[in-house]
Amino acid sequence: MTDVTMPNDLESFWMPFTSNRQFKAAPRLLVAAKDMHYTAADGHQVLDGAAGLWCCNAGHGRQKIVEAVQHQVAQLDFAPTFQMGHPKAFEAASRLASLLPGDMDRVFYTNSGSEAVDTALKIALAYHRARGEGTRTRLIGRERGYHGVGFGGISVGGIVTNRKWFGGLLTGVDHMPHTHNLERNAYSRGQPAWGAELADELERIVTLHDASNIAAVIVEPVAGSTGVLVPPKGYLKRLREICTKHGILLIFDEVISGFGRLGASFAAEHFDVLPDLMTMAKGITNGVIPMGAVGVREPIYQAFMQGPENAMELFHGYTYSGHPIAAAASIATLDLYREEGLFERAAAMAPYFEDCAHALKGLPHVIDIRNIGLVAGIELAPRAGQPGARAYEALVKCFEQGLLIRTTGDIIALSPPLIIEQRQIDEMFSILVKVLRSIE
Repeated sequence: MTDVTMPNDLESFWMPFTSNRQFKAAPRLLVAAKDMHYTAADGHQVLDGAAGLWCCNAGHGRQKIVEAVQHQVAQLDFAPTFQMGHPKAFEAASRLASLLPGDMDRVFYTNSGSEAVDTALKIALAYHRARGEGTRTRLIGRERGYHGVGFGGISVGGIVTNRKWFGGLLTGVDHMPHTHNLERNAYSRGQPAWGAELADELERIVTLHDASNIAAVIVEPVAGSTGVLVPPKGYLKRLREICTKHGILLIFDEVISGFGRLGASFAAEHFDVLPDLMTMAKGITNGVIPMGAVGVREPIYQAFMQGPENAMELFHGYTYSGHPIAAAASIATLDLYREEGLFERAAAMAPYFEDCAHALKGLPHVIDIRNIGLVAGIELAPRAGQPGARAYEALVKCFEQGLLIRTTGDIIALSPPLIIEQRQIDEMFSILVKVLRSIE
C-alpha cells in the first residue's frame, strides 16, 4: 500500500485512453466551463472545438440543465427500475421517442455508449431467438468502426489497438471494409462520390456465412472516433437494402452523430435511412450526467411481448438504467435543443464551417479534409516511424493557444458545441492554421 501524498496527487488516477506518463509530466487540467469555453488550471480560456468529448452539444454550464439536476437530486436521488419505476424515466423516454425516426417508438436505457452497443447487440440476438430463428447469432461490424469498449463493442469494432490486447473476443463476428479512400475521395465536401459499392461486400459476407446465421450489422453512420469517415453517397441506403433483403437487423451507432451534430435529430434522419436499432449517449444529457439508450423499432419490441404477462421479456439491464438525475438532465437537454433550435442552427452554420475547414488545404502536412454537419476531420501526414506524434503536438500547441481539439492517430477531429458563432469558428481555425504552420 502506498502513501497518499495530497488530494490532487496525479498518480492515483489511471487515466483512460491517455499516455499517462506523458500527460502527468505536463498535465493539461480543466477546472471550469461555461458556454463555449473551458478554463484551464492556470486561468487561461480554452475554446471548446470538440464539444468536450463529442457530447456537450448545447455548450457548458447551461442553467436549465443545472437547475433540473439540482432539483431532481433533492427530490429523488435514486429509484430502482427493476419491477419499479419513477415518472422522469418514462417522460424522458417519451420525449426521446418523439425525436426518433419512423416506428422507432421504444427506448431502453443504459449508462454509456458502450453499454448501449452491447445492449443493442443482445436485443438483436434475443429478437431472432424470440422469432424462432435462434441460428442467427453472427454479428457484422466494419473495419475502423468504434463501438465502445465492452466486449461486444470491441468485437464488432474495427480499431486494431482497441482489440489486440484483450485476447479472445466474441466469436462469430465478421467485418466489412471501411470506406476511407484517400486516392479517390481526398478533400471531399460532405459525402464522397465514390464508395457506395463497398456496401456490396455485405453480400459477400452473407454468401460466406448464410443469412440464416447472421443477426445484425452495426455501423456508425459517420465514423467519429476513427477520424471522421463520412459515408459515400448511397452507401447507407445500400446497406439498408441488403439487410432488409436477408432479414438482418441494421444497427446505427449514433452515439456521436446524434442530437444535432449533422443538423438533424439523428444521422438516420439526415441520410433518410431507417435502422432497426439505434444507440445513443453523449448528447442525450449534454454530457452532464452519464446516460445512454437504445432506440428500438416497434415490431422488434412487440416480438418480446409474448407469453405470460408476468414473465420478464428481456433478461438485461443496469442498476442505473433510467437514473432519475440522468432522466431529469435529459429532459432539460431536449428542452434546450428545441427552445434554442440548436439542430437547425447547426444545419445553418454547417456551410460556413465547411468553408473554413477546407481553407486549410495546402497547409503543411495536411493530406485530407473531411466534413459533414458540424464535424470535420483534418488528416496529417505521419512522421516517419512516429505515428500520431504530429497530431499530438498539434493538440498540445492548440491547448496552449486556447483551443481544445481531438486527435486520433494523425487525424484532428473538430466537433464544436452547436451554439458556436461565426466569430468563434474564425477563432478556432485561426489558431489551427497558426499551429499547423508551426509544427514540423
